[in-house]
Amino acid sequence: SSEIGSYLYCRRAWWYRKTGTPSENQAELSAGTELHSRHGRQVLAAALTRTVGLILLLAAILTLVAYLAFRWL
Repeated sequence: SSEIGSYLYCRRAWWYRKTGTPSENQAELSAGTELHSRHGRQVLAAALTRTVGLILLLAAILTLVAYLAFRWL
């Protein structure tokens, strides 16, 4: 399936891979791989930060509700 997708995306790249021809832009490929890895880590950090923020918001709301409930009693 991925071979078909590769062929449909770029027949020339598919043929190069099929014949084992090495890529001439190894530095760019490495830089792209590193960029995607860094981006993935940033997305994960953002998701974790958002989760922590939501937990803290929920804790603040519960604290406020508890304070108001005990104040009225």
